[in-house]
This record gives sequence, structure tokens and C-alpha cells, in this order.
Amino acid sequence: MNHLPTHTSLALFCKVVDNYGDIGICWRLARQLEQEHAIAVTLWVDDLRSFQRICPQVNIQREVQQIANVTVRHWRDQDGVFSAADVADIVIEFFACDIPPSYIAAMAQRTPPPVWLNLEGLSAEEWVEGCHTLSSPHPQMALTKHFFFPGFTDKTGGLLLESPLLQQRAAFQQNPAAMAAFLGQLGVTPGEFTSLKVSLFCYPEAPVAALFDVWRRSDAALTCLVPEGVAATSVEAFLGQAAVAGACATREALTVRVLPFIPQPDYDKLLWACDLNFVRGEDSFVRAQWAGKPFIWHIYPQDKDLHHVKLNAFLRRYSAKTDSLVALSLGWNAAADEDADFAAIWPSFKTDLPKIAMMSTDWQRKLLANGDLASNLLKFAETVG
Repeated sequence: MNHLPTHTSLALFCKVVDNYGDIGICWRLARQLEQEHAIAVTLWVDDLRSFQRICPQVNIQREVQQIANVTVRHWRDQDGVFSAADVADIVIEFFACDIPPSYIAAMAQRTPPPVWLNLEGLSAEEWVEGCHTLSSPHPQMALTKHFFFPGFTDKTGGLLLESPLLQQRAAFQQNPAAMAAFLGQLGVTPGEFTSLKVSLFCYPEAPVAALFDVWRRSDAALTCLVPEGVAATSVEAFLGQAAVAGACATREALTVRVLPFIPQPDYDKLLWACDLNFVRGEDSFVRAQWAGKPFIWHIYPQDKDLHHVKLNAFLRRYSAKTDSLVALSLGWNAAADEDADFAAIWPSFKTDLPKIAMMSTDWQRKLLANGDLASNLLKFAETVG
């Protein structure tokens, strides 16, 4: 096995496509590599405004800044001139984004060349295991790129997980007063705290209005907490006013409350404090799995409904034949053979919530056996460095 330098440097390039998901993943990875592995990380980001929504310390006017001991650089374009001295020991391109040509040329001039990884998107499809860590030689330069896939088995890179996260979560969930105080800071009243609490984070295509109609007619109170700007059309229609942070309305059994966008650590607490979490993309999807609560995934839409293949691959691994979970997941993603009847699906799903919560705990045990993504990534980098 080869060894990385004592003071290893790493460059992580992130093009923001999914508003907050892409930068959310990269920011968590950058922080963990610095905090737990003493890696000197430079995070290249093209969209500082989206980054600022989840990390308020970001100054969108700065070209270079230090945040949580990570160097953040504004990635404006593909121009720029780089030398071998500018190249990090490990270079990661997130989700096949194109690194500036001059940086790649400088990588080839560096001695030794850097470990070059393409950190791919998360999928439960079986082919991922066969492609994980595959090499791809550069056609013109003496460089080799390796593909690194997060995943749900020991034949993949695992999932992002900071060392203290599960202990922090357990302490928080075992302290109802702390949970109530946290939600109270977001405007949640004591009455809403005792209701069924649902966090809602989804893409615009989600059938939010249809589910709101079912929740209104529910036999018990339900509070839906939705970040500002999410499902805005449906939320505004329900509220009868602009869906700005702090807006709230109750119609029959349903209360909808609009939350401000909150930093990542607080979003984790929101997932921990709710009884059910609707999440989207990859970052919040992974965090929901570590929350140990029932969740419904809204997968990022793709052409020709390719995302439905990914959704079904995950459900086959995760659902343990819980029919109501599968039905709600497929209906939420317009992936069922026919239009979803949420009025029929929701009562069964609500009844199954305790069973699904226990299943979530069992699922976590399986994920933990695979190790965490950051540690697995560095172990692999040592083998090719």
C-alpha cells in the first residue's frame, strides 16, 4: 500500500446543479476531511449564493475565503492558469464536473501526479458495485482517473457520516425539551410540537397539493414544516398568502408553517425532531437515513424517467416489503402505473409508521457496517497514491 503525504492537500471541485444538494454533499465532505482527517481542503464552488443558503458564513463577494478551516474558492469559469505547485495531492471532481483544462495540464506536470477521483452520485443500482474504483486513463496525458461511488453495500464507498453524528442525534432525541426548544426557535408552538410533525423538502414536481388535501381531512393534527421557497405554489395556495419564512396557517387538521433556510447542523436537528421527513436529491436523502426516522425520498427528475429506475433500486433494498411505504414513494415520484390515490395510501402508511421507524434503525446498522465515505475515500487514495 502506498501512503499519502503527512500534510495531505485535497482540491474538491463542485458545480452546483441541484440548488443545494450538490454543495451540501461537498461541504459536508470537505468539513469532515479537515476536522477528522487533518486534510488541507480547498473547495472550488461555482455558485456561492446557493452555498450561502446552507452556510451563512459564506461571503458571496469573496474570491477566496476560509470557513471552518476549509479554503473556499469561487470557481468562476474554465479559464485560469495553474502550475504544478497549485495542484493538490488529491483532486476530486464531483459528479463528473469538468475541471479547468489548465488545472488538468498542471496535474500532469506534478511529481508525483495527484490522486484523481470522480466522486459519483449515489445510487442503489447493482451496476454501481462493478464500476466502483474503476480506472480511466487520460487519452493524452500521464494521468489516471478513478471512479468512486457512494453506496449502500460494502462493495461501494458507503455514505457520508461524521464520527460524532449518531451520538449527537441520540442525545438530542432523548431530550424532548431540547427538541421543543429547537422547534420553538423556528416558530413551532407547543400544540404543534405534540402533533404529527412532518418536514417537507421536495422538487417543484411533487404532488404537494394532493397530499395537503388528504392531511386536512386527517383524524389527528398534523404540522408540516417546509423551508421557504420549497413547493411555493402549493404552499401559497394553502396559506392564502406569500410563502415567506414565518408564514403559517391551519386548515382543519393540517397546519403548514414556512421555515427559513437553516444551516446544515440545524437541518439535521429538524430531521431528528420530526416524525416523518420528506427529502429530496442526495444530501437530505442521506441525512434522513442517519436520522433514524421514517422518510420519503423525492428523487431528482431525469429524462425518460431514468430516476424511477434508481428509486425502485433503492426501494428494493430498503422497503422490506412495506407496501404502504412503496406506494407512497412511487406516488410521490409519479412512478406508479396509475395516478396515486393518496386518500387510500396515507392511512395505511400512517399506521405503518412505527414499523417503518424500526426498519430505519435496522437499515442504519447495515449502513454502518460499510464504513463512512470520507474514510473509505482516503483509504482508497492511499492504494493509488
